[in-house]
Parts: sequence; C-alpha cells; structure tokens
Amino acid sequence: MPEAQEPSTEPTLDEQIAAYQREYRDLDPQVEQVVSALGRLNRRMNVAYGRQLAELGLSNAEWEVLKTLVLAGAPYRMGPSELAKRLGLTPAAMTHRIDRMAGEGLVTRDRDETNRVRVIVELTDEGRAKWLEAMRMATAFEGDLLQDLSGDERGVLGELLIRLLRRVEHAQPDAGGRLTDLEG
Repeated sequence: MPEAQEPSTEPTLDEQIAAYQREYRDLDPQVEQVVSALGRLNRRMNVAYGRQLAELGLSNAEWEVLKTLVLAGAPYRMGPSELAKRLGLTPAAMTHRIDRMAGEGLVTRDRDETNRVRVIVELTDEGRAKWLEAMRMATAFEGDLLQDLSGDERGVLGELLIRLLRRVEHAQPDAGGRLTDLEG
C-alpha cells in the first residue's frame, strides 16, 4: 500500500516576507506582499482552471486554441500559422496540436476554397460547446472567488490590476505572457 503524501506546507505570506526581510534588509514588505499574493493567487487559479478543463477532457493547450479561435470571432476560423503566432508556438508544435484536436472533433482542418494552398482551422460545434462549458465553469469559480468583494471593490481592484499589467507590458512589450523566449 503506497504511503500517503503529506500536504505541502507553504509558509504564510507573513512568514515568507519575514524570511525575505531577514535575508535582504532592503525589501519593501508592502511590495512583497502584493507581488507574492498575486503569484500565489495566479498559481492557485491556474490549478483550479486546469482541474475544470480536465473534467471536460481538455488540456490547457487545447483550451488556448479554442479560446484563440473564439476570439477571432465567427466563423471561428484561422490559418495554422496565425494560430501558431498568436500562441507563441512553432509551426510543428501547432500542427501536432491541430492534429490531436481534429482527431478529438474539436476543430476541422480544410483547404481554403479561395486558395487551395492555404489551410484553415475551424472550431467545430463540439469545440464551441466545450469552450462554452469551460466558460460556465470558470464563471462560477470566478464569481465564488470574488464573492467577498463589493461591486465597487471589484471595480477598484480591476483598475489597479490593469495599471500593474500596463506597467509590465510597457517594461516587457515582447513578453506576451509566454516564457518561450526564456527557454534555452
């Protein structure tokens, strides 16, 4: 019988900040509290979203493709090279992902009727239904997450986070939320 694993005992934010201050006296505890809380929140939200996607039989990679096609707008079509560019993937990685998703009935890949050399990837009804169900699940989770904040507090928090995001985007305009440029 396998041994039960003990849950991870992550230090509280206060403990983490105190340890950082002990080792690095110039630390601004207010800045560290904000940044560490955002990091932990992001990590936990990603785990929750990943679990929801798994319930639907979707990977995060598949979700990204579905989302990108939906963001393109009806008729939810795009060329594989444009999809790869938007997702920060190589053409080979995009081809592999599209092959898998086409096999699962989430997308189709057909020749463009106006340019037979060009391939078009299109969201299927099944792919759109999976996207909608994932959105329903995420909306419920996000509503629960923010339930303790009033409408005004949500508005202020949203504005503050957008200001932080703009600062990062200005400082790192090529980052785009992907770490592919850091892989070596």
